[in-house]
Amino acid sequence: MSIRVESVSYTYMEDTPLSHTALHDLSLTIPDGSFTAIAGETGAGKSTLMQIMGGLVTPTKGNVFIDDTAIFAASGKDRKVAAAARLRVGIVFQYPEHQLFEETVYEDIAFGPKNQGLAPTEVGARVKDAMNLVGLDESYGGRSPFALSGGERRRAAIAGVLALAPRYLILDEPAAGLDPRGRESLLSLLTMLHRERGMTVILVSHSMEDILRVADHLVLLAAGRVIGTGTPKELFLNDALLERTSLRAPHILTLGKKLAAAGYVTAGCTSVEEMAERILALKKDK
Repeated sequence: MSIRVESVSYTYMEDTPLSHTALHDLSLTIPDGSFTAIAGETGAGKSTLMQIMGGLVTPTKGNVFIDDTAIFAASGKDRKVAAAARLRVGIVFQYPEHQLFEETVYEDIAFGPKNQGLAPTEVGARVKDAMNLVGLDESYGGRSPFALSGGERRRAAIAGVLALAPRYLILDEPAAGLDPRGRESLLSLLTMLHRERGMTVILVSHSMEDILRVADHLVLLAAGRVIGTGTPKELFLNDALLERTSLRAPHILTLGKKLAAAGYVTAGCTSVEEMAERILALKKDK
């Protein structure tokens, strides 16, 4: 079980003077059950890759396999199987609240399950479960989504994706525009979905701090190509690799390196708490 991208290329406005290739013969695997982050500078191809993995954009070359099913199939019979495979992937765009359009929160969240042809009782159960997951109680169901706060609208929009019961959840900069409390709440939600619901989460983000905190697998992109895969910690400690992406390591890792140069055993610490524990242990030993 996984999302497998095989030799995918994508060219915008192909065969025109304005053609631009965003992805170059790109291959990668998103392990089932992982919390995978995708990072790279602006223009690296992150959003294009996200849309191709979700089946929204057809690659110029190559294919994507969802649990070993090719989602860009040629024949009529295979297309039905491919369409079913695409339903296992839910996509949350950068400003998901812009996708709200129904008169009530309930109707908005129920829109997807209804279009899947589910019975009313199953639709109701999906809506209730999705609202509970994002922290919206039943009183929100009858309210207009446009009367909610910004953070609440985002939660309602994410609930609409979760109501489709995806196996894989892809999010493109989901914390964009949120205040620190909203960001913290969203990251906690994603961590819970991954750990308690067993959902495979794919996070596209510019925040290296967020990636270090929540992800267990990282894919680095540069100019439409994969240049590194591994754990966030090992990739962020690779200065030569980061230089190719024009990204900066999370502040906590940079601080750990500086303290290590001063004699403290803090290189590779991924949290302030871990760093403090090592410093205190060193003082006790002295």
